[in-house]
Amino acid sequence: MIDLTRLEVFVYAAENLNFHKAARHLHLSQPTISHHIKALETDFGVDLFARCGGTLKLTEAGYLLLPWARRLIHQAIEIQQIMDSLHEEVAGHIRIACSTTTGKYVLPQFASRFHQRHPGVRVSILQCTSEHVVPHLLEQEANLGVVSRDVCGDEVRLQEFFDDHIVLVTPSGHSWASRECVEPSELVDVPFIMREPGSGTRRVVLAELGKHDISLADMNIFLEVGNAEAIVKTVEAGYGVSFISRPAAAWALDLGTVVEVPLAGVDLRRKIFMVRNHIHEANRAVEAFWGFVHDPSNADLLFLAER
Repeated sequence: MIDLTRLEVFVYAAENLNFHKAARHLHLSQPTISHHIKALETDFGVDLFARCGGTLKLTEAGYLLLPWARRLIHQAIEIQQIMDSLHEEVAGHIRIACSTTTGKYVLPQFASRFHQRHPGVRVSILQCTSEHVVPHLLEQEANLGVVSRDVCGDEVRLQEFFDDHIVLVTPSGHSWASRECVEPSELVDVPFIMREPGSGTRRVVLAELGKHDISLADMNIFLEVGNAEAIVKTVEAGYGVSFISRPAAAWALDLGTVVEVPLAGVDLRRKIFMVRNHIHEANRAVEAFWGFVHDPSNADLLFLAER
């Protein structure tokens, strides 16, 4: 019989490649960690870790075991949650894989409000790229996901979450700051800061600008950044202009250090979706959160996301 405690120790050690960090996270001594790993290796008859020049590495057997160990631990947790739910209390741990900037701003407030209603539920928000959300769901590493594109397939189910507004922002002292709007053709003449390849914001912007015969090659993109806050700070400092999700720029817009400038004839709204595994049966906590996001009491949070 596989010992789940030993598997949990293995997962933390494998993810950190450091027994000391695993010991600290699990509140165990390092010798105890080493004992559990050695016992697991004895049970399986293989080495799971190898030391190379003082560096800890996974063996081939360790790489093979890691995803299965994660899955078994998640399933054990969900079994406990199902049993707990028989006591008429919504309880458990919800893991939400989030690939959108806006989701990062909105989800913590939804999760906090949900916890107030269901104190027995803990929520973890996992930041990841859009292409990793569905695999996380299918591998049961996440219960829910937030994505900026419609995903297809029999394995997943999705619902509309909210509309995200992507806006053109300039420094407060920029010549465009006092304009009622600018024409798309004017975008080719200014230093531009763009989100990184693969970003949902970048995908929407380039698709919409393509309707006006503007490509990436036409623009003066001098900097690509994979962090919305860093982009806003760079615009605020006067180095260029950018497209950004409005909630990410809200603090600077409120301060007046950056200015939102309308772009004539361009609609940069995008749908944000919540997605879940359609094959794997959800526990009560996941079902409750799935319905909670559109509870009338949360209209104010959706308004903040869409304003």
